[in-house]
Amino acid sequence: MKRTQPFVFAILGSVLIFSHAIGQDDAKRSFGSVNEQFASDSLEIAEIFRLALTESNVYPWLGDMCRNIGHRLSGSLQADEAVEYSFDLMNDLGLNPWKQSLMVPVWKRGAKELSYYVSEDGQKDELSILALGGSIATGDDGLVADVVEVKTWDELKQLGEEGVKGKIVFFNEEMNPENLYTFHSYGHCVMHRWGGAVEAAKYGAVGVLVRSLNLRIDDFPHTGSMKYEDGITKIPAAAVSTQDAETLSKLLSVGNDVKVMMLMMCKTLDDKESFNVIGEIKGTEHPEKAILVGGHLDSWDVGDGAHDDGAGVMQSLGVLELLQKINYQPKHTVRVVFFMNEENGLRGATAYSEYAQSGKEEHIAAIESDRGGFTPRGFHVEGNQSQIQKIQSWKELLDEYGIHQVEEGGAGADVGPLKTENNVLIGFVPDSQRYFDHHHSANDTFDTVNKRELELGTASIAALVYLIDKYGL
Repeated sequence: MKRTQPFVFAILGSVLIFSHAIGQDDAKRSFGSVNEQFASDSLEIAEIFRLALTESNVYPWLGDMCRNIGHRLSGSLQADEAVEYSFDLMNDLGLNPWKQSLMVPVWKRGAKELSYYVSEDGQKDELSILALGGSIATGDDGLVADVVEVKTWDELKQLGEEGVKGKIVFFNEEMNPENLYTFHSYGHCVMHRWGGAVEAAKYGAVGVLVRSLNLRIDDFPHTGSMKYEDGITKIPAAAVSTQDAETLSKLLSVGNDVKVMMLMMCKTLDDKESFNVIGEIKGTEHPEKAILVGGHLDSWDVGDGAHDDGAGVMQSLGVLELLQKINYQPKHTVRVVFFMNEENGLRGATAYSEYAQSGKEEHIAAIESDRGGFTPRGFHVEGNQSQIQKIQSWKELLDEYGIHQVEEGGAGADVGPLKTENNVLIGFVPDSQRYFDHHHSANDTFDTVNKRELELGTASIAALVYLIDKYGL
């Protein structure tokens, strides 16, 4: 295997510095049994990172998909094209790919949404909105109603039917900027997007506007999935940009009566066949035991789904490409799965889980990349304490690459159904500060992906797959 001197010197230097720090006698004891193993693994991981930064095809793959296919909402023509593109990529790598059939929901946005507000003092301006995925239409004439602002379920309950009936409820809870890990802020606020239409309809609301889940103040509305419940009137639901949310809130805070017009032409059609796309490198010793890496192929129908989750699927495929480039023959089967329909149904995750269970396959680990193509920070691990501690014991090998956060936490939606008492689920964690600038919006485009950051993330996942395969869990 080809090695480059700078990487060798870097590894040897790390060993010598560490030896000096703990003293020569202690160093002999510490490195006596593990020094050879440490150096071997360090060199292998160094080569993985070198190749990721010099020879990986992850960035051009992502560019081809985003620029030539675009967004990939389940059931769309673009999603169909992405399935074929993904299959061809896996086939070109010799991964013996196959397509797993499943039925997916089909929701069409229709013509671009229109919206404006009119205040009692005569102010009038357009609003930037996006229908939430699964929403009903407003009708051809649009919906016009007074707006009432709330930030919590309790505030909605306090207003009751008297304060809500016949109005558009405006959920205006901001994402908390204090959380360094921004997904914690997202997790708190997403309930308004998901369930706001149901809760507001209980009190007679005729529509819902939800502040976009974005820490930035800008004019990009952010869509996402929402639900209806049987027995509760379905009402139109849309996200409004953070900039326009600020404007509406300011008008309402000084006692202005504000009316909003919403025009949305969305509709739901019959379910349609689509596919998960799957490829693998068979294990040499335990082919019946799999290490899965994956992300979701579908995206929302604005932008081109570069970060969510084009980056994740291409990084996952890039892991297998890197293993091939270092001529590594895994003991366990290393499988890549491009899941379909994560955004509005999780049908792909459900179908794959059923396949895995019926096939009596054992997934010793499943790794998901679905948090953008940003600088790698670490991994969140779901497993028992001994498994978590074993992965944490590899931090010394990963620290120099910026992989500092190896801790217990949620793995991801698509790998979630694969959880058993014995296996480990892992979520790749890139830096989260910029993720919600792009998430579910027209701002999620290929030009916002940094090539080097994407490649570093691919190498980080590949290094972990290498360690799991070599040492087990």
